[in-house]
Amino acid sequence: MSTHPALLFPGQGAQQPGMGRDWAEQFAVAKETFAHADEALGFSLTDAIWNQGEEVNRTDIAQPGIYATSIAVVRVLEGKGLDRARVPLAAGLSLGEYTALWCAGSLSFEDGLRLVRLRGEAMQDASAQIPSSMVSLMGATEEQAHTLAQVGAAHGICQVANLNAPGQVIVSGEIKALDALEAAAKDHGVRRTRRLVVAGGFHSECMRPAAERLKAALSEIEIRAPRVPFVSNVTGAPTTDVASIRRQLADQVCAPVLWEKSMRWALAQGLRDYLEPAPGTVLAGIMGKIDAEARVRSAAKPEEAATALA
Repeated sequence: MSTHPALLFPGQGAQQPGMGRDWAEQFAVAKETFAHADEALGFSLTDAIWNQGEEVNRTDIAQPGIYATSIAVVRVLEGKGLDRARVPLAAGLSLGEYTALWCAGSLSFEDGLRLVRLRGEAMQDASAQIPSSMVSLMGATEEQAHTLAQVGAAHGICQVANLNAPGQVIVSGEIKALDALEAAAKDHGVRRTRRLVVAGGFHSECMRPAAERLKAALSEIEIRAPRVPFVSNVTGAPTTDVASIRRQLADQVCAPVLWEKSMRWALAQGLRDYLEPAPGTVLAGIMGKIDAEARVRSAAKPEEAATALA
């Protein structure tokens, strides 16, 4: 088995003002990565994520910002001995799939960056068209989540959106549907719900216009077969087929994220050692709920670069 850790890339929600700036200040390759991102996008992404405060939480800024930050960190780690061609798995939560596909050699940096920028814009626009959101069902089972989603669906679009870990389940849909779901939660054994601070109902049919825009953009992008194992959010299973990856990236915007299933597949392969590049440590927390024995190291701060591969 590879001595390299499996790489897990965060998705939207991991963003924070100033993310990646400390890496760019300490490592030339990180600084170059952000400069490259600004040039490729034709506007200053770095100004938006480093200097504009809450602007970083906008979907069309957060998505390319997280993507660029994670890649900047991986490039720093490559200078410290990480070989992307030898990692035993690359996986990402939602948006993080694009970073994982870059890591696996399937997407170029520029193509991935432009795709996640378009994805963010399309999701932001879809959110403006249909008032929608997401709700975390604290401690709920998958069965409870599906039952409650059916309750909500009587009032509008409502779907299970994320099956992240035991007890960490998220539903997504139109506001009126989520209002009904929350009102019924206790009757179905779910004692606590939490409305998420997001632009809209991601991973539901509320995002259908975004999925169609993304499908069109993906048809024009070169995607290569991953050179290391890559697990899809849509199926929770590995795939090397380029046509399937292209289709699943478009489907993923409306489909539930099967993160727990993906991680259980990885664990079943004997993978116990993982690394989560910046920003944040969200995936480490989720893995702790799936398997407390698995080790997820962090590279959230520049001072962790020296020990991330130890």
